[in-house]
Amino acid sequence: MAPTSALILCAVLAWVAQIALGWWQLQRFNRAFDRLCMQGKVGVGRSGGRFKPRVVLALAFDKQEKVCDGFLLRGLTIFARPQPVTTLNGMSREQLMSGVIFPKDPNIQTALSLAIEPKS
Repeated sequence: MAPTSALILCAVLAWVAQIALGWWQLQRFNRAFDRLCMQGKVGVGRSGGRFKPRVVLALAFDKQEKVCDGFLLRGLTIFARPQPVTTLNGMSREQLMSGVIFPKDPNIQTALSLAIEPKS
């Protein structure tokens, strides 16, 4: 096999693997999100950029506007998976001040502030 053909084959295989693993991550996120939606209203916030770790924070609020469940998805790669966030459970929307709760992680602060914003 010519070196050019081998390089093209490797690129195609890497691209197919990226698609398959991205689909796998999306399925895990969707399952976690569906579980949250069964518990109440859901707020989702996202932060991060193209070349820094992205953070997605999803919170479920009950009828009293208190957090009943949530998860955090953080990472640069497709191997990031939703992690439960139980430290916020029972807190009301007004108590969720991002600078106080996550003082050392600006990415989570940004995601939290977006997740608690009332949606219209």
